[in-house]
Amino acid sequence: MDLVKSKIEDTKRFKTNYKATIILMTRWHAAYRCKSRLSKDIGAFKAAKIQEKLTNHTINVAKEIQKKGIAEIKVAIDGIGIKAAKKWALLNKVKTVAIQGPGNLGTKMKRQFLKTHSEKTLSHKTRKPILLIGTDLPSISHFELIQAIQILNKKEMVLGPSSDGGYWLIGLSHKLLNPLCSWPFSGISWGTDKVLQQTIRLASSNQINYQLLQNKNDLDNIMDLSTWLDYKSFRLSASSYQL
Repeated sequence: MDLVKSKIEDTKRFKTNYKATIILMTRWHAAYRCKSRLSKDIGAFKAAKIQEKLTNHTINVAKEIQKKGIAEIKVAIDGIGIKAAKKWALLNKVKTVAIQGPGNLGTKMKRQFLKTHSEKTLSHKTRKPILLIGTDLPSISHFELIQAIQILNKKEMVLGPSSDGGYWLIGLSHKLLNPLCSWPFSGISWGTDKVLQQTIRLASSNQINYQLLQNKNDLDNIMDLSTWLDYKSFRLSASSYQL
């Protein structure tokens, strides 16, 4: 009985001390504010509708992790102001929301890692890893997020490769967050098919112990819709689009 009680206490302690933060990076789902490449193919309004569905899907997946008590979620949004973002977060039952701010993708990611880690430091919760994910993945599941968190218990970094040469997830352990290292966010050709390759090369040169997750395909253009829609017909109805 004492052994069972001890295991329960160890589990509670682990969740308290090592609970990860999952930051969802997304763009506001309004016409001409998101999915610019997809908008050229199917129209800005339909592309915005798909963006909204993808964002909601990713939030719901992350909430499953939050329910299990092993992570807390935060949404970093681009394309609207903080007041509108907080109103949207309230309606969608998202506890924590932030604005991505100016700069390229590397600058925005570094800002979110730094800000989140600083908040944890102030609350004396400095041993927790931080993961950052995109919201362009209809196939993402909470099992993969759990896997990423488990990897960070042993590794310093975890990456989720995407088929376009970038990555759909990056997670950093406490070691790389305290203090926050700068190499993952500088010297990278953001927006190109070299992002993952350059990140891995920098990790290796800095002797970082990392692990890769399953490769996934971001939904960025009309070809990426082929798995879910008949793009050849060009009869796309965002209202019938299902994740």
